[in-house]
Amino acid sequence: MTREQERAAARRRAVKVDAKRAQKEREAQRNRQVAVVVIAVLAVVAGFVFLTAKLNNDTTPAAAPKATTPSATTPAVAGCSAPPAPPSAAAKVAKPDKATAAGKTFTAVVTTNCGDITLQLDGAKAPQTVASFVGLAKANYFADSPCHRITTEGIFVLQCGDPLGGTGTGPGYTYGIENAPKDGTYPKGTLAMARTTDPNSNADQFFVVYKDSKLPTDGGGYSIFGTVTGGMDIVEKIAAAGVSGGATDGAPAAPISILKVAVTEKKA
Repeated sequence: MTREQERAAARRRAVKVDAKRAQKEREAQRNRQVAVVVIAVLAVVAGFVFLTAKLNNDTTPAAAPKATTPSATTPAVAGCSAPPAPPSAAAKVAKPDKATAAGKTFTAVVTTNCGDITLQLDGAKAPQTVASFVGLAKANYFADSPCHRITTEGIFVLQCGDPLGGTGTGPGYTYGIENAPKDGTYPKGTLAMARTTDPNSNADQFFVVYKDSKLPTDGGGYSIFGTVTGGMDIVEKIAAAGVSGGATDGAPAAPISILKVAVTEKKA
């Protein structure tokens, strides 16, 4: 082999070595790019999973307020004992005939874990509402039911009547508004029915006004069916303890539950 041929062979070997080196470099670069893409995809997937979990957590409805028992964080309220556990279900009751209360006056003694609250019910002005309240009381519907709401700003009411603490669907019937003030004025001591935006959704929930309040008149207002004649100090001390968690509308920080309701008709 001549010198020229040896030099040519050497050049060919060098070219092959360079080609192999270049091929390996290209493969290494491609592997690095694939790794970057994989890492980026994993990061996106992880971010998506985290965001989905976060959104699902943020949009989960909060649990409805339930009756609580006094604890180290519950304000001590003089005269109150630990409330009972609420019922696991609410009874269904037939709708009472308003004629059973029309033109009549009743006294209702609401025994709570904080003492007795006495009500006078006006069947002359709100016969269907009073007939319903009396019927539910006689059916023992209110037994062990927590008063699930207190408001301490704007309007001032203690709301009770649902055995399931505001999460129930009522006694199985509803009825319309009676004796609602057109100006939305509800003086201290007023006993009235709670409802949804539907004016025909009156059922079991009622409220006691513990400080003069102006309530919305949209939809027809709220049925006044009686007054508090005794035990307002109980409602006031529950209100003074505030709302659980420090809000202005929600479950009472100092739990109060209805143990039983006894109703008698007042004779002329």
